[in-house]
Amino acid sequence: MKKHLKRALSLVLAVLTLFSATAFAFAEDGQQAAGAAFTDEDFLTAKGMKLYNRRGEEVLLKGVNLGSWLIWEDWLSPYDGVEPNENGQTDHMQVLDKLTERFGEEKAYELMNTYMDNWITEYDLDEIKSLGFNAVRVPFWFRNFYYDDNGRKILDKNGNWDFSRLDWVVEECSERGIYVVLDMHGAVGFQSDAPHNGKAGGCGLYEKTEQGERYRELTDELWTAIASRFKGNPAVAMYDLLNEPTCDVPCTEVRRRINNESIYTRLYKTVRAADPDHIITVECIWTAAALPHAWTKGWTNVVYQVHFYQNSDFIFTLFCYLTKLYHFGVPMMMGEFYPHKKTTWSNCFKTMNSLNYSWFLWTYKAANHGMWNSDWCLRGMKDGFERADVSNDSYEEIARKWGACLRTENSFQDTGHFDRDVKEFL
Repeated sequence: MKKHLKRALSLVLAVLTLFSATAFAFAEDGQQAAGAAFTDEDFLTAKGMKLYNRRGEEVLLKGVNLGSWLIWEDWLSPYDGVEPNENGQTDHMQVLDKLTERFGEEKAYELMNTYMDNWITEYDLDEIKSLGFNAVRVPFWFRNFYYDDNGRKILDKNGNWDFSRLDWVVEECSERGIYVVLDMHGAVGFQSDAPHNGKAGGCGLYEKTEQGERYRELTDELWTAIASRFKGNPAVAMYDLLNEPTCDVPCTEVRRRINNESIYTRLYKTVRAADPDHIITVECIWTAAALPHAWTKGWTNVVYQVHFYQNSDFIFTLFCYLTKLYHFGVPMMMGEFYPHKKTTWSNCFKTMNSLNYSWFLWTYKAANHGMWNSDWCLRGMKDGFERADVSNDSYEEIARKWGACLRTENSFQDTGHFDRDVKEFL
């Protein structure tokens, strides 16, 4: 009897042990999945001067820009063979025009797609997650969705407007628990004269002409489509209406273009009509006075954004404090920054974290001479890499240079910037 009882007890204990182990493993896996993949409870809202998810938890975004992926800059991107302007700059439009001139529109976009397929992959998002960042800012421009500035849409294989790039990055980031800021880096007609919005000397978005109004209509159309597509998606942290509108002009001119000309008010209403719930971020860029107070415009659930590329810890700290004070009542975000010379990484991070600024490094990755060990990027390519000469290289040669060799795991190295300057402030 005792023997049978012992056997029964042993069997019960074995079952309980197996059940416990299985339950623990299930719970552990469940926790990992829940911690990695977003749910509706992770949807962000701006309340007061902070961001909260639907569980009521405060969230501070600490991330990186995916620069030179969907829109290119000559100092970050591996291309050559186009003539610089008087300031020594080239732009993405020149590259696209040259590829189209040489190979035709279809082949030009095939080459651009090859580049984009390899510049940012799942590997990069895994890296960003493993480093401890919880967000990415994704710069894009209108030529990711239109073949021209007259509204001819790029279609997918099913004949629908092609948003596959944004779909992919939002879905992949969601699975990893990474928030996405969708950044209109280059609007139709262009919002500044700077080359980083796709075309140097463009800036036709504000023109009081029939063509200027057409640019605004198409920008409305694009934002309506994006906001409708990602409505309710918790992985999308916010919509960044215009990157650095007007950029390097006096503050009075900035106010005239984005405030008096009401481009932000127009785009705010456009997005709100399609998606009433997501956060919208608008950019002061260099000075708080460039933007109106949110309450005077009736703007709600907004984040005000600044960028900083100046040369002083004192100025950085003062800039952050005064901007937050001036726009008291809305959360603040440093959408791009880089500390030059007398500005230190340590002061930047300490200041932003103490003032509840969400922040995004510029940038995750760069491929240019001298950039492989630069503080500008976390991953860089050493000198001697091959640049695609878009004026002289064959189609096959450009495709090769923008192929697998552009993948981070194949040709890029850790610049040391993260461990040296960033890690302790995450």
